Amino acid sequence: MADRRFASIELFSGAGGLALGATRAGFRHAALVEYNASACKTLRLNAGHGCQECGDWRVVEADVRDYDFSSLGQGLDLVAGGPPCQPFSLGGKHRGPTDARDMFPEAVRAVRTLRPKCFLFENVKGLLRQSFTSYFSYVLLQLTYPEVGPKAGEAWTDHLTRLERLHTGGSEPDLSYRVVFRLLNAADFGVPQHRHRVFLVGFRSDLGREWSFPAPTHSLDALLWSQYVSGTYWDEHRVATSDRAPCEERYLARVRDLIHGGQPVEPQTERYRTVRDALVGLPHPQDAGADRVPNHLFRSGARSYAGHTGSPLDEPAKAVKAGDHGVPGGENMLRLHSGGVRYLAVRESARVQTFPDDYLIYGSWTEAMRQIGNAVPAQLAHRVAETVARQLAAT
Repeated sequence: MADRRFASIELFSGAGGLALGATRAGFRHAALVEYNASACKTLRLNAGHGCQECGDWRVVEADVRDYDFSSLGQGLDLVAGGPPCQPFSLGGKHRGPTDARDMFPEAVRAVRTLRPKCFLFENVKGLLRQSFTSYFSYVLLQLTYPEVGPKAGEAWTDHLTRLERLHTGGSEPDLSYRVVFRLLNAADFGVPQHRHRVFLVGFRSDLGREWSFPAPTHSLDALLWSQYVSGTYWDEHRVATSDRAPCEERYLARVRDLIHGGQPVEPQTERYRTVRDALVGLPHPQDAGADRVPNHLFRSGARSYAGHTGSPLDEPAKAVKAGDHGVPGGENMLRLHSGGVRYLAVRESARVQTFPDDYLIYGSWTEAMRQIGNAVPAQLAHRVAETVARQLAAT
């Protein structure tokens, strides 16, 4: 789809994972709006540094609540973004709609003002927690009927009631969207990491478009097949037989099912990508010359403790995290076959998040990892955005 460009705006851009995936899918951002100064430096660094995929990005460092969407006019194809996840994160304080960082109202305002053909928002899987069920329904109905805003002083629960009555009443305002959502695992789409994100996609009702989320392209079964049935995974990486990790007990039954009593049936999907796959071609951060690779400095002090044991080399990584208060914890470690652990370098974490090697992350290790930990994997964003672009092109 990259040969056809669609006009878009990106909100809450962070380090740019979603923006990068949408750019690959053929979207040209009229603006990338981001509040955090370090994230804006990352975005500008890549727009001006020469990252081939983001040279035309226009970065707007601003609080979205103060941004005048009407300055862009109408006619945008897409409004996209990832409202801050902290109000709903499993690792946060779970304040949801009472958290001042809840920016879903601003996402709705953007849709109401710009009237795009479609929108694409993402957030953490914590948004689907039972304690947020009513508020998530509220978010969906606001995006469905963005012009039906809250009245002055109206509680969100009362606004939800009005929207429910409108939705069941059979009549629609002039502006409405057909909204769907799904929880996706990035590993299912070729990202070397288990990372679950909720995507919300809506097409303007008057367009009459049919759309659905893309089907997974990668699977654990295909990885297990390549490791413990055909052995092609180890051969590809030139791993000696004596150095090959044994099948973990939790996967033994699954491998037996693949063999089907002597009649092997090879899975038809591509195999999950692993941390080993992600790190191909990168020197160890302590090797001579590693400092010539951007964002590839070694950080000492890694240690394993309960619940923080690092990511295994021959599976998709655990979710890279920003950590409480922006300080990443033991999730951002690599578990070595020797039993030890070490921190992932920033460049290694960027690869796990499927950022290209010419994409630079601004700041110290802690700050850079915070940005990476909050990002959407570029590959996952691309997989979803390209299906949206394909539907837009079908005119």
